[in-house]
Amino acid sequence: MTVTASRLHLSDIAPTVIQSEIRAMSVECDRVGGINLAQGICDTDLPQLVAAGAVDAIESGFNIYTRLDGIAPLREVIAHKLASFNGMTVDPATEVLVTNGATGALYASLLALLNPGDEVLLFEPFYGYHVSTLVSLRMKPVPVALAAPDWQLDLDAVRSAITPRTRAILVNTPSNPSGKVFGQTELEAIAALAIEHDLFVFTDEIYEHFLFDGEKHISLATLPGMADRTITISGLSKTFSITGWRIGYLAAAPQWIAAIGYFHDLTYICAPAPLQHGAAAGLRGLADTDFYANLSTEYQAKRDELCAALTDAGLTPSIPAGAYYILADASKVPGTLARDKARNLLVSTGVAAVAGSAFFRPGRGEHLLRFCFGKKPGDLTRACDQLRKLA
Repeated sequence: MTVTASRLHLSDIAPTVIQSEIRAMSVECDRVGGINLAQGICDTDLPQLVAAGAVDAIESGFNIYTRLDGIAPLREVIAHKLASFNGMTVDPATEVLVTNGATGALYASLLALLNPGDEVLLFEPFYGYHVSTLVSLRMKPVPVALAAPDWQLDLDAVRSAITPRTRAILVNTPSNPSGKVFGQTELEAIAALAIEHDLFVFTDEIYEHFLFDGEKHISLATLPGMADRTITISGLSKTFSITGWRIGYLAAAPQWIAAIGYFHDLTYICAPAPLQHGAAAGLRGLADTDFYANLSTEYQAKRDELCAALTDAGLTPSIPAGAYYILADASKVPGTLARDKARNLLVSTGVAAVAGSAFFRPGRGEHLLRFCFGKKPGDLTRACDQLRKLA
């Protein structure tokens, strides 16, 4: 009897894509009833006018598909925000696309602009979803290591990583997981290389309002020669504490927007209609208030609180300049692998963190753990108290 292989099997790419360590630790944390400093959930209260704007939209019947590029009021207020905060002049009708989160913006952009086999440079430590997205699209992520402990850019290393297959550079600033904020000189150097080698630049700027110690956010698209080659990606998930709403956006030159919009429509149809109205209400209503300044002040205090607790616990933190994550040296926690250290920490303290190796190439980051301080004050304080049990 001849036995033939079944044609019912996973795709070639599926076995290479695994559940993120962030989600795995969140599941384990829920199982034991711990405090989740693993996932960037940002479970603080959303601004009331954002919630009211969404509720009003639902009750007013805005519950059907929107245009593939998003509702006009949201695109218009995004364009205003990009002008006032980022220093970018964009046409809301042709250069702004509302997306299903920043993740959806990146996914659609890569589908529209790059091909399987293309290489994309990104900086290590990196956000794992960026790498997984590239891999799932059969593109090749090429990590370029930043120099610890303050994650400085090695321009020679970037230059050496560029090959004839390189099509783009991906810049996440402020960065998850390191909290690095790329400065003017570094961004100018990246821009010069992008122009010299005719590369796209994708920027993930989702944490642009989480800046500490006087740091300033610079959008790469504002640098000379970069407007037409930069895809600027951001969103409202973190700023308004609405990570479950999936409201992101991107800005790009008109010649790229149409194709990106097509692939976003093919994958997602549109971002949730009433939630777009809520996001628009927030951007419009908070534009001329101290909301964003207060956000940085509030999160800097949270950063300092968690850094102090980690130091007391003997888990030396790398002080972030932005975002709301801390990489800490967990050498004292039992375990050879960072994954084991994270699980042992959860058992001994009831606090969940993410293995630092999730943000590095294999064999790197095994002594590190990542902690998120985007938590309600009481929960963060309780986590800090429990971490100090390690001292």
